[in-house]
Amino acid sequence: MGTVTELLVRWNDGDREALDELTTLTYDELRKLARAHLRSERPDHILQPTALVHAVYAQLIPMKEMSWQCRTQFYGMVTRMMRNILVDHARRRLADKRSGNRSFITLDKADRFIQKQNIDLLELNTALELLAANYPEHSKVVELRFFGGMTIEETAEVVGLSHATVERHWNFARAWLRKEMTR
Repeated sequence: MGTVTELLVRWNDGDREALDELTTLTYDELRKLARAHLRSERPDHILQPTALVHAVYAQLIPMKEMSWQCRTQFYGMVTRMMRNILVDHARRRLADKRSGNRSFITLDKADRFIQKQNIDLLELNTALELLAANYPEHSKVVELRFFGGMTIEETAEVVGLSHATVERHWNFARAWLRKEMTR
């Protein structure tokens, strides 16, 4: 079995077996990422880590035409897909309820992002989209740290920035989001 990058390149070249190997190789890591995403969700959340991973794989399979470059691109894409799945789930739940109740998550586990406050996931997503439009690197750091459960070091590796730069982006993004969400 090859490395994640080798398997991505082989899959890109049309090797169906490479996707099977990639799935086997990355499954446990993706379940860890899914658990990190779901840790911040409400306790009665219907999605489980396995279901979230399977939803990601279902979205990945048609992406065989994507020009996969490396492992970090793959994990960055998976993190974004998980976030989008959870946001879509929250939107559907809100639409189903039609009562205006929203899904809440606690952000204090994400490096004391906002201490012991419940944050509306849809409101957070809107703020993150605005952050991404103005500060794309900062938004990527938030996605990986908060939704991906990555450390500063892991985030630095994925985005290709120094530890200090990622820490500055993280601090700025937290303050920016806090201000944006208190409006």
